[in-house]
Amino acid sequence: MSEHVSPEPGVSQGSGPSGPPDGTGTPGPGAAPGTPSELPGAGGEPPKVPAYAQRNGPQQYPANPWQRPGAQPRPSTLSTLRPAEPAAIGTATLCCAVVTALLSALLLGDGLGVNALIVAVPAALGAFFAVRPTGRRLRPWTAFWALGGLALLAVPALRDAGWPVFLAVVSAVALGSLALHGSRGWLGVFLGSLGLLCAVADGLAWGGRGVRARMNGPRKRLGGVVRSVGVAVVLLVVFGALFASADAAFADVLGNLIPDVSVSDSPWRLLLFMTGLVGALAAGYAAAAPVRWDGITVRPGKARGRLEWALPLIVLNLLFAVFVAVQLTVLLGGYDKVMAETDLSYSAYARQGFWQLLWATVLTLLVIALALRWAPRGRGGDRTLVRSVLGALCLLTLTVVASALRRMDLYVDAYGLTRLRISVAAVELWLGVVIVLIMAAGFFGARMLPRAVAASAAVGVLAFGLLSPDWLIAEQNVQRYRADHAIDIDYLSGLSADAVPALDTLPEPLRSCALRDIERTLNDDEAPWYATSWGEARARDILSKRSVHSTEESCAPWRTGDGRDGDPSDPYDPYDPY
Repeated sequence: MSEHVSPEPGVSQGSGPSGPPDGTGTPGPGAAPGTPSELPGAGGEPPKVPAYAQRNGPQQYPANPWQRPGAQPRPSTLSTLRPAEPAAIGTATLCCAVVTALLSALLLGDGLGVNALIVAVPAALGAFFAVRPTGRRLRPWTAFWALGGLALLAVPALRDAGWPVFLAVVSAVALGSLALHGSRGWLGVFLGSLGLLCAVADGLAWGGRGVRARMNGPRKRLGGVVRSVGVAVVLLVVFGALFASADAAFADVLGNLIPDVSVSDSPWRLLLFMTGLVGALAAGYAAAAPVRWDGITVRPGKARGRLEWALPLIVLNLLFAVFVAVQLTVLLGGYDKVMAETDLSYSAYARQGFWQLLWATVLTLLVIALALRWAPRGRGGDRTLVRSVLGALCLLTLTVVASALRRMDLYVDAYGLTRLRISVAAVELWLGVVIVLIMAAGFFGARMLPRAVAASAAVGVLAFGLLSPDWLIAEQNVQRYRADHAIDIDYLSGLSADAVPALDTLPEPLRSCALRDIERTLNDDEAPWYATSWGEARARDILSKRSVHSTEESCAPWRTGDGRDGDPSDPYDPYDPY
């Protein structure tokens, strides 16, 4: 049974005996309507398409079923931030990545020292070779981040203490990531310092494609390089073993230069190899195709009216002013008068205020950030109002910072310096620097403020490591002992080798009691030259000249709780972390 469709007006059906059978529905010669030639699929011809389906041509459907017809799809934020696929990895970058991986496996397994800087150099060179084909120019801030990161890696080579070394290494990685991404805004600087993590997977795929291209290419140069390196390693092992067995002095030199790699630590070495390889490839990929983190924009807050915005800040300024006035009274009238009126001991007064003032400084910075977001900006006098109110708040906050540091100084004079106390004092000092930078931005513009704050943090970490906090702690406690014969040997003996030069000046038996545990740690540590810091080498030299002799009986009077000055009515342990 055939399907008959009525023709629409204006659509020709091609009647007549001369119409050729062209497959358009026009009957051929001698074919009458309703013959089998009009049936769908008859004679190999395509089925007839109804006229209503041919009116507007083939119907188009949007790719997104939830998108309105005719609307253009909006690119996602992540797709606008990610760059185009970089060019194929260069041979120089690939070689630098392999060298970084090998050095990581051979040198980093014994600890951190100058080896951190040695491993970072080929990784930085690989990023440099990767960025050359892109045509990107070296900008001043990029050079600052890169050189600052390398300078921070000098801290492990100089200091034995683990906590400033850890801060320096983490800060070095963050500065290296900033150098590769080149961010400017607040969110861009924060995400840019972590952006190297986002290039790990892409860097591995990028390096894998480069290796496959060289292995399967027409010239197959990578296979020749691998064979050459293998032959060189075999020759070094064979002849090095012969020369080492022939001469003891050469064997000793060779043993100091070559890392001691055993089968038992092979998994650890393999992990270090992969870490170095992944890090170098991620750095190269980020240099060739950096993510533009500054593309993430934060909408400005809705501007408030002058009264609504300024009244809370003026009240806060008045509160700060009253506090500052009280602090000036304390400075002029003396702490004895204040302690007599408040029934607080000397240590309690110093300890009670520092942590509160530290949190007050942090919260003030948060208030300033929110105030700038909602600051009035509609008329000409708004800028003057914002500068006046926030400038006064910053000045008063600097006074709070000074008061907090003064209280910490009093507390250290009474009970000595510890790692926590010097750390929080350094943080409070850096917060004061941030407030000064905010004040400068109010006059000179805030375009460079995010990078200036990040740079101040990096400089602070570098200075903290170079000043050797463990040595400062030991030196202050030694001076305190000379003044009032108060000292805690248990705490000082737990410091690193950086404290040995200061502790070496103590009289016996205090010197031996303080250095006994440090000397035992150094004797148990057989790190090679590349994992030995200058502080550790200096401590070994000092202890080799003057040996340590102490017994439990001679050190007992100087243990925790004895020989320390303070208020007997105060049950607070001066060496408690808080």
